Amino acid sequence: MQTIHQSYRSMRLVLDLNWDRALYLATIAAALWAGSVIGSVLQ
Repeated sequence: MQTIHQSYRSMRLVLDLNWDRALYLATIAAALWAGSVIGSVLQ
């Protein structure tokens, strides 16, 4: 049980440290999508 608890805590730490990277990737994906929509409308 202690091993499960320790691995959960370490996984939570990794997620806490790296959540902003996921936000950056989502922002870049949204910007690329919006650019493609605007580009296809203007053609």
